[in-house]
Formats: sequence, structure tokens, C-alpha cells
Amino acid sequence: MRNVLAFGIVVVFAACGGGDHGTSQCQTVVPAPPACMTTCDPQPGAPNTCPTGYHCTPDGLCDAVCTAAGGECGTGYHCTSDGQCVGDGACTGLQCQQVDCAAQGKPTTTISGTVFAPNGTLPLYGADVYVPNAAVPPFTAGAQCSRCSTDLPGSPIVQTSSDEAGKFSLQNVPSGDNIPVVIAIGKWRRQVVIPHINECADNPITSANTSLPKKSSEGDIPQIAITTGNADSLECLIRKLGVDDSEISTSAGAGKVHLYAGNGVNKFKAGFPGGSGQTFTSATPFWSSVATLTPYDIVILSCEGAQNPNTKPQAAMDAMKAYADLGGRVFASHWHNIWIGGAFQAGGNGQKPAVWTSIATWANGNDPGPVDLIDEVGNPKGASFATWMLNVMGSTVRDQIQLQSGTDRSTCTMINNTKAERWTYAQSNMHPQNFQFTTPNEAAVDMRCGKVVFSDMHVSGGPGGGDYPDSCGTGLTLTPQEKALAFMFFDIASCVNPGLQ
Repeated sequence: MRNVLAFGIVVVFAACGGGDHGTSQCQTVVPAPPACMTTCDPQPGAPNTCPTGYHCTPDGLCDAVCTAAGGECGTGYHCTSDGQCVGDGACTGLQCQQVDCAAQGKPTTTISGTVFAPNGTLPLYGADVYVPNAAVPPFTAGAQCSRCSTDLPGSPIVQTSSDEAGKFSLQNVPSGDNIPVVIAIGKWRRQVVIPHINECADNPITSANTSLPKKSSEGDIPQIAITTGNADSLECLIRKLGVDDSEISTSAGAGKVHLYAGNGVNKFKAGFPGGSGQTFTSATPFWSSVATLTPYDIVILSCEGAQNPNTKPQAAMDAMKAYADLGGRVFASHWHNIWIGGAFQAGGNGQKPAVWTSIATWANGNDPGPVDLIDEVGNPKGASFATWMLNVMGSTVRDQIQLQSGTDRSTCTMINNTKAERWTYAQSNMHPQNFQFTTPNEAAVDMRCGKVVFSDMHVSGGPGGGDYPDSCGTGLTLTPQEKALAFMFFDIASCVNPGLQ
């Protein structure tokens, strides 16, 4: 059918356009084409020669554009993502390239592989892997509410998640040429096009296509801020995970990772790709304003060896909570417990965040010993975390993480299990070493947007001498505790599950 304008009224002619071709019930009232049989070039990339409000159908005819929410398509029809009315039972786009292999007595068409961190060697758990049936829109920059109840962008045809070994198998995928695949954890996202997919067979793809991007030219990387400290060096972990040096810069640079000076290293060495010889911006004004925090998806705070409350005024306490409540992600190491429990070291003025002080209790503890245990009961992802640690050789005994001497502390003595989830705890005293909560913590769980992770577990001790990255040393091998931190590092980037804390 085709819609024709007669005396200002749309009239539906059953024979118009030479048949149904998927649009027979579209009732939209838009200007009609000059003639019922107006033709156009349907080839991809060809200019749209149809009048405003019309598009070119695959059979080369101008037809009315519909909208998904507009209700222009009649009973038994729906509007596709590209504005076409099609029958409810009809395939669209790449759906039309899915083959019923079972009807032929053959196995289904699959794409398989392993998702890796940007370094191409560390398998990752929980990555979304899917074939989109529409254009995947760009991310909105900065902190925003992201709940797992939201559909994945790009209208997935088929989707799955990587398992505890990083492996995935997409079932019943479209076959043929140039099949797109999306791999994402939060705003980490790699989009690839597979040149050819064989039907009714497995089609394995390599790590070159399944590693998260190490630089922006390979895909999307969240905007990350890292503050340095003299007792921890989380700025070094990002390099071990494979992020390219060109993506690590000052706050004035173009990198996806911005370094700020806490009381640790504060300068790039000469010749560093992200900012040769440049000095980092001070962390104090950075974390004291919501306006300077919200451009970042994730804020990582390296332990400074003390709370240093003189650099964290009440305005900063309020700003950090507001940032997380908006959907920001905060990863706080050791004495950055000030953001959760408030100032309790000398030099403070009693500053503390609203609400968060009821999440955990604190004390100035010593090194609790060399073994951390994974909590498989108090954390919904605990069992997967434990299995993953075995698979990546972060644990040789299930649930046990062997730590380097002096790299863990015991400032958190207890958490409120109704408000937070424990990742790990010290074997010697049962004190939480790592825990997570979602924000706004005072809101119902299905209304929360952000995440905060606290860790008494350090990377591998404080930074060494010299400017960055000489301060990190030369080794890129991940220690067991760094692998544990890596699991939490990528998990914090993922969406907030409204069914969990």
C-alpha cells in the first residue's frame, strides 16, 4: 500500500506502490511524494532523493518514515530503528541473515572468543558481547546514572557475557560478510567487524578483536582521574592493565586517564608520550568541586600514607558524595577512608560525608598478615571472583590471595552488610580488606546510580623514585593482589545492578 495526499487528506490505496513490501499499514500523515510510484536509489550510501518525511525502501520506492513511539504503523506492524513499518513477524537488518541450522540438522552459527584487558593477556569476567542490529550511539561523557536494567545500545540481535575464564560464545549469530560485534564493560567498549561468518559453524575470533581498547583509536575508554599518593601507586596499575602511555596525561591533556598530584609523584618524565615533563594539577581543588569531578566516569584515589584532612575540606566531602550519587565511580585506597568515615586523624575539623559514615567502622590497624580471603557469601559476585582468581593464577587455593609483605592494612574493622558488599577480608582478624556500596546509599536499591569501592589492599606498596612512569619500576607482571584489584577495577566500571546493594 501507499499513502497519497488528496485534498489535504491521506488516502490509503491498496495497490499503490505495486504491493505490500512491508509497509501496508503505515498510517502516518506526512506530505505525499509527487507521485505514488516515486522511485529512488536503495543502495547503501546513496543520497535520499525522497521528499521530506519519506525514505527509500529496498525495492526502490519512497515510503513514509515512522517513529518507534509514534504509533503510525497499524495492527500487526511495528516501526524499525531506521523508520520502516514492517510486519511483526518480519525480520529486519541482520536478523534476516540468521539461519535456522537446526532445521538442517546442523549446529547453530556461533562466534566465540575470550575477552581480555587492554594488555591482551588478562581475561575479563562479565563483559557484554553482542551483535547489534542498529548503529551503536556514542557514550555521553562524564558521570551519569547507569543501571543494568537499561537495554544495551544498538538493538542487540544476540548477546551474552564473558565467563570466569573470559570466554564467550554468541549463539545463532547472523552469517555472511561484515558482521559487527560489540564488546563492552561499562564505558570500556570495542566494536569490530568480522569480515565473514560461516553459517552453521563456530567462528572463533582472536584477542586482536576481543581485547578492550588500549587507546582511543581502538574504541571507547572511560574518562578516568587518578590522584597519586606516597603509600600506594594506582597510577601504575593502569599501565600494567595495558592502557597506552599516550592516553595518560595531565588534566589539561587529551588522554583518557588524567593524573592529579596528591602527595605522591607529581610530574611526567621528559619524553613521556602523554605529557613530556609536565607537572600534574593539584588534587585538592580537583576533588573539592562537583563541577571538576563530574567530567570523569571513574575517580581513583591512591593512598597518601595518612588522611591528610587539611587537603579535604567539608566542601570536598560533599562534592565526592554528590559525584557518586550522580552515577560516578570512586575507588578509594587505604587512608582515603576519610571520604567514607570522615576525618579522625589529627588536623581534621570533624569533616565527614553525609550518610556514608554509617556504612563501616574504622580503626588505625597494622598489617593483618599475608593472606586475604574472598567472600563468596556476602558478595553476589564472590563465587565468580574466586573462580576467576584461580583461572588467572591470582590464587593457588580457592578464596585465598597471597599478598606481598606490607601491602595490606586493617583500617576497616566492620561493614554494615545491609549497606555494602564485602569483596575480601583478612584471614588473621576477619576485617574487611575490600568492600563496595552503591549510591545514593540512602535510596532504594533500584534507584541507585553510582559505585564506591574501598580497598585496604595496596597495589604493590608505594611508588619508587623518579618521575612518572619511572616511579612505577619496569615490571609489568601483575601480582596476585593486583589481579584482585583489576577484577574490582573493571567491575566498578560496569552498570549498577538494581537487584544488589
